[in-house]
Amino acid sequence: MDTSFYDSNLFTYALLPALIFFSRVLDVSFGTIRIVMVSKGHKFWAPFLGFFEVLIWLLAISRIFQNLDNWTCYIAYAAGFAAGNYVGLLIEEKLAVGIVKVQIITRKDAQQLIENLTDAGYGITHHEANGSSETVSIIYTIVNRKKVKRVQDIVHKTNPLAFYSVEDVKSVNKGIFPAKTVWRKGK
Repeated sequence: MDTSFYDSNLFTYALLPALIFFSRVLDVSFGTIRIVMVSKGHKFWAPFLGFFEVLIWLLAISRIFQNLDNWTCYIAYAAGFAAGNYVGLLIEEKLAVGIVKVQIITRKDAQQLIENLTDAGYGITHHEANGSSETVSIIYTIVNRKKVKRVQDIVHKTNPLAFYSVEDVKSVNKGIFPAKTVWRKGK
């Protein structure tokens, strides 16, 4: 096998750093998603992703050690790490794994907002509370993370001045959740 290509400047200073960069993007993305899966209690996905994360990392770091005198590999390794964090967060955002608690605080009468949320199939808990200057209504709902945008839309349409916060929830027991839509062929 001709090794002259692997000894060329093209391979050493362009292709090899590019491979290291993309390897790091991939392994750090896996690591970011793995950490999220661990925090959400997904016992299968975390070790599965961890296996490939470490395998890819080993391949990348072995190339670094074989080319210790090549500074472009160091730059590619660091840039791949940074880009991998960003890509991993984008992927995690698209996956939207888990459930969240949405807490809505409103000074306006909450009845219409409560009706709109329950009509959309969301279970709610509501109570009156004392704010710093007046009585407020607090509404809680637990939703799949993928549905947060829908809840936010309902809040914005009903009461655009309402304050709300979204918090991760590790698990729930019972509750009212919107029915899942079942798609069938031919319908």
